[in-house]
Amino acid sequence: MTGAKYSLGLDFGTNSVRALILDTRTGQELADAAANYPSGKAGVVLDRKNDLVARQHPRDWLNSMTKAVKAALRAAKRNRKKFSADQIVGIGIDTTGSSPLPLDQFGIPLAFHKEFRRDLNAYAWLWKDHSSYEEAEQIIAVAKEHKPQYLEMYGGRYYSEWFWAKILHCRKVAPRVFRAAYTWAEASDWIPAALTGVTKAEDLKRNICAAGHKAIFNRDWDGYPEFEFLARLDLELAELRDRLPNLAYNSNDLAGTLTDQWAKTLGLEPGVPIAISGMDAHCGALGSGIKPGRLVKIIGTSTCDMMVAPKSANLKGIPGIPGVVEDSILPGSLGIEAGQSAVGDLFNWFVAAIAPAKLGHEELTRQAKLLKPGASGLIALDWNNGNRSVLMDARLSGLLLGQSLRTNPAEIYRSLIEATAFGARVIVERLESYGRKVEEVVCCGGITEKNDLLLQVYAEVLGKPMKIAASSQACALGAAILGGKAAGQKNGGFDRVEEGQAKACRLKDKVFRPRADARAVYDQLFQVYLALHNSLGGVEKSADLGGAMKKLLELKKAAAGSAR
Repeated sequence: MTGAKYSLGLDFGTNSVRALILDTRTGQELADAAANYPSGKAGVVLDRKNDLVARQHPRDWLNSMTKAVKAALRAAKRNRKKFSADQIVGIGIDTTGSSPLPLDQFGIPLAFHKEFRRDLNAYAWLWKDHSSYEEAEQIIAVAKEHKPQYLEMYGGRYYSEWFWAKILHCRKVAPRVFRAAYTWAEASDWIPAALTGVTKAEDLKRNICAAGHKAIFNRDWDGYPEFEFLARLDLELAELRDRLPNLAYNSNDLAGTLTDQWAKTLGLEPGVPIAISGMDAHCGALGSGIKPGRLVKIIGTSTCDMMVAPKSANLKGIPGIPGVVEDSILPGSLGIEAGQSAVGDLFNWFVAAIAPAKLGHEELTRQAKLLKPGASGLIALDWNNGNRSVLMDARLSGLLLGQSLRTNPAEIYRSLIEATAFGARVIVERLESYGRKVEEVVCCGGITEKNDLLLQVYAEVLGKPMKIAASSQACALGAAILGGKAAGQKNGGFDRVEEGQAKACRLKDKVFRPRADARAVYDQLFQVYLALHNSLGGVEKSADLGGAMKKLLELKKAAAGSAR
C-alpha cells in the first residue's frame, strides 16, 4: 500500500482525553490534542460525605473524545497539508484502571438511564476510588482460606482500587444499582465496545491487562474467579459470574471496527479496525519502549512501574507486587505492574492545602534544589493515599518526621519528593530480589516533563540513571502503536507491536545520573525510611524507631558542615 498512513491513539486519562496521530511509516507523531472532562472537579466526581469516593460519568468520555479527535485531525491538517482523515488505518485505546462501570443487558451504562443519572454509584468507579477498602480485606480473607492461588498473582493481597472490591461495595451500599446492572465492565472494555457497535453485553470483549491485573482473571482457572468463591463473599455477586466470559484478549487482537455512526461523529472513515485496549500505564510502557530489563515509570498523579519478562521465567507472582499477568503490557511476555498511589497528588495536596499561597510548585522546586540531601532533617512516608506497593494497604496514611520550629515549606516539599523516591526504591529492591534485574529506568508522564529535581533525587535514591521517553504523550503513543498493529503491515500498520516500538519509541538525550556523595546520604536516609515503612506498615512490629529522629539530626548537621 503506497502513500502515508496513520494510526490514532486515544488516551483516556484521569482528567482528560488525548488523541494522538502517528505516522506509521516514519514513527513520528504528526499531531495531538486534548479535551478535559466537564464534570466534577477536574473531571472527577466527588462525594462530600465520603472523601474516598472518586467517580466519572461515561458520557464525559465520549464527548471529550469527540472534541479531542476533531482537534487532532485539524492539527494534523495544519502540520501536513496532504494529510487526510481517510489515511487513518487503525485505532488504539487506553483508559485508567481499574475503572469499572455497571451496564444493562444491551451494554448501555446505567448512568445513561434517567433513574440513575444523578446516582454516583451508577457512574464509573474511577481507579482512585478507595471506598471499597473493607471489601478488599474481605476478599483477601476468603481467598487466603479457600483460594490462596487467587492472591499469588497479586503478591499476596487484593486492593481497594480493583474490580471485585468495587462491585462488592456497590452491592452493599447501592443494592438498587447493583441489581439493575446486567454486568460490569472496565472503561477500557466499554469504550471500544461503544465505538464498534456492541449491542449485547455478553458480546463485549474483555482485555487481559485489566482482567488479569485487577479482576483475578487467569487462564489456569478458566477466567474470572469461580462461582463458589464469589458466593462465599456474596451470593448475588456470584450470580454475576455467569454473565462474564471465560476469555480475555491481548492487544494483538481486535475489538472490532468503527461504526458508521461513530465515523461520522469523529470525522473518520467507517470500518477502521480498533485494537483490544489496555490500561493507560501499560500503553505508557509501550510508548516508552518497554522490553526485558527496562523499568518504565509512569509518573503522574500516581506512579505505575512496569516491567516485562519472558514467559519462560515461569513467574507466578512477587510478594507485594500487585500483578504478574501473562500477555499483558507486551503480548507474548509476562507483564509486571507495581506502583505508588500518590505522587503528583501528594505534591498537589501540599501546594494547594498546606503551603503559603505565594509558593507554587515552581518556586518550591527552586528553593528545594538549593538544599543538600539530609539538610532538612526531615523524612516522610508517601502514604497519603494508601500504599499500593509493596504493602498494598489503602488504610495507611502519610507521615512527616523531624520537624522543628525552623522547618520551612521548601524543606517539606523536598522531603515529599524524597519520600516518593524511597517508595520507588522499595519496589525496585523487591523486583530485583525476585530475579527481575532493573538494567535501566525510563520515565514518562507529566511530572517527568516538569521537574528535574524529582528525577535527580530518584537517580540518587535508586542509584540508577534516569532516562526520559522522548514522547510527552507516551500513553497515547502506546495506544497509537496498538492502532498500527490493528491495521497490520499490509494495510500500512505493523505486524508486531515491537515493530511499532522500533519506529516510534525514542529517548531524550538528557539523562539524570546519581552523584556519589548524594547517593551515600540517601542510602542512610533510606534506612530510616525503611524502618518507618516496616514498622508502621506492619512488616516488623518490633522494629526499633528510637534512633530515627537522632539519625535525621545527625545527617542534618553533616549537611550543614559540608555546606561551609
